[in-house]
Amino acid sequence: MLPYLANFSLAGKVALVTGAGRGLGLEIAKALAGAGARVVVNGRDRARLDAAVAAIGDTASAAAFDVADAGALRAALNNIEQLHGRIDIAVGNVGQRDRRRLAECSDADIRNLIEVDLVANLIFAREAAQRMLPHGSGRLIFLTSIASQMSSGRDAAYAAAKAGLEGLIHALAVEYGRHGITANGISPGFFATETNEPIWGSRERSAYFEQRTPLRRWGRPEEIGGAAVFLASAAASFVNGHILVVDGGTTSQM
Repeated sequence: MLPYLANFSLAGKVALVTGAGRGLGLEIAKALAGAGARVVVNGRDRARLDAAVAAIGDTASAAAFDVADAGALRAALNNIEQLHGRIDIAVGNVGQRDRRRLAECSDADIRNLIEVDLVANLIFAREAAQRMLPHGSGRLIFLTSIASQMSSGRDAAYAAAKAGLEGLIHALAVEYGRHGITANGISPGFFATETNEPIWGSRERSAYFEQRTPLRRWGRPEEIGGAAVFLASAAASFVNGHILVVDGGTTSQM
């Protein structure tokens, strides 16, 4: 290994990735494990998590719980600490989306989405950071979205939650930076995940999104992994409060 590449190694680190049973969360978990971290994958579907662990390998384990359940989250973090002695990297990837117009969403629909996409991440950040403080280091990484900067007109609650999440990242960077804990975000563009298959799987609908992206294609899910490894590694030791956009240039194009 070239000497500088050692800065990207995550050997000896323990990472928790929420929503890692599939999609971008799974690819992030694979990338962190590939860089040497012991990775705990989270989700609510135990069978899906077991498949994710099998795909990652023996450095991975599963923690099935609902991130919106604060008590279950705290119990899971305590268990990870007991098993591994520490939590070095916390990746908040869980998110819900409701592609309806705001007028079509009930009060309960709006509150539920904000609860999952923003409030749960506030609590996750607080609880993970408390466990990093004794070690004087840590990485808080959250998946935001280019929807925080641009909208289709059918994403009001989601866009608001993701914009709030970016605000949270800036606040965390200031609050915990003095303790050696960095907070950063990854803002994905259009990725060909299972969730987006109804769009990219349709030639007509997919063409619009391809034209919106200077690279003229959808992102491959595995292309998110490098951003996560970078932000989790020593190579990003002075990167704090930053939103790393991974969108093929979509937000640069008028």
